[in-house]
Amino acid sequence: MSINKALLAAALGLALAACTNSQQAADSAAEATEAAGEAQQAADNAAATGDAASADAAQAAADTAAAAADAAATSADAATANAGTTEADDAADAAENAADAAEQAQDSAEEAAAASDAKTNNDGK
Repeated sequence: MSINKALLAAALGLALAACTNSQQAADSAAEATEAAGEAQQAADNAAATGDAASADAAQAAADTAAAAADAAATSADAATANAGTTEADDAADAAENAADAAEQAQDSAEEAAAASDAKTNNDGK
């Protein structure tokens, strides 16, 4: 009976790890998408000021954030497709790294927008 319990516990542990990786990756993809949206809003705000240099810099950062969001979404899909494997863990980590990159690009877009005195508080806080 104790071997069955040990096997059941191991199976539950693997299932939990798979859900955790998939959820972590999905959360990271959502964060990256939000950052990309806010970066684009900062770029739009910079463009509205008429300062071409700031608008171009903000748009470049917004494009980088969008690419990072795409990478995070791809990694989230990989984490779900490979649930319960080391590939899922790696994909979840990649999604988190992409989300971090998107947030850094958002910061860059907002800094570029601020250089043109554009509105930069896009997250409603």
